[in-house]
Amino acid sequence: MTSTRERQRAAAKARLEKEMRERAEQARRRRRTRNLVAGGAVLLLVVAGGVWAIVALNDDSGKKNTAANAGTAQCTWTPLPAQAKTPQIKDVGVPPTSVPKTGTDVMTIDTGLGPIKAKVDRAATPCTAASFEYLASKNFWNNTKCHRLVTQGIQVLQCGDPSATGKGYRQTDGQGGPGYQYAEENLPTDKRPAYPAGVIAMAKTQAPNSTGSQFFIVYGDSQLDPSYTVLGTITQGMDLVQQVAKAGDDGAFAAQAGGGHPKKEVLIKSITMAQS
Repeated sequence: MTSTRERQRAAAKARLEKEMRERAEQARRRRRTRNLVAGGAVLLLVVAGGVWAIVALNDDSGKKNTAANAGTAQCTWTPLPAQAKTPQIKDVGVPPTSVPKTGTDVMTIDTGLGPIKAKVDRAATPCTAASFEYLASKNFWNNTKCHRLVTQGIQVLQCGDPSATGKGYRQTDGQGGPGYQYAEENLPTDKRPAYPAGVIAMAKTQAPNSTGSQFFIVYGDSQLDPSYTVLGTITQGMDLVQQVAKAGDDGAFAAQAGGGHPKKEVLIKSITMAQS
């Protein structure tokens, strides 16, 4: 038979082994919990990184699209109806509908009297500038004449009719244009005078959205209604326009719109647009 002391030692040993087993189990549980937490954290970081990458890529793409859209304008070119396409209309198609609206261009009007240059801000007149660039690429104004000079009331030299060609003037000079029209831009509604000397602006009919290819150079402050697109500012050649104005006009349009054909002929050899 076992003694009481032996039984006590056996019980103590059993308790110690049980305690050691429990501690080992607790240690294993703690390690498992730590591993699960660590794994979850890694997974969370991976997921978060993926989400961030997607958001960043989308954001970058959005910024690029926004930047691209910020640099372009959408233009509407309205073709003339068939009955309006008279012999004075020079149909060379239409410009692109999506055009740049940043930067500045230098427009050069090469005339028989010398060059006339103007600064054109594409941000202010993207569609008008695009139309000029397109028509210039088609040699639209080559060998045409400025057909109208006004010296009373308003002081302008008007050009841009593709049918104003030949040795003399015709009754139809001033009725020509491209095969499309478009809306007015950059109207000087808050300027006084609206059209000061040195401005180059677009001619049109009394109807809205009727801008075409004809333009006028203002050589003296003019109190015109602010419904004509301001294309740009003359930077060279105003002295040539002043010479033409000084020579006067023949009064051919006095009974209608005023003025007449300039007595000093202005032959446009070509018009070019170039980025400055």
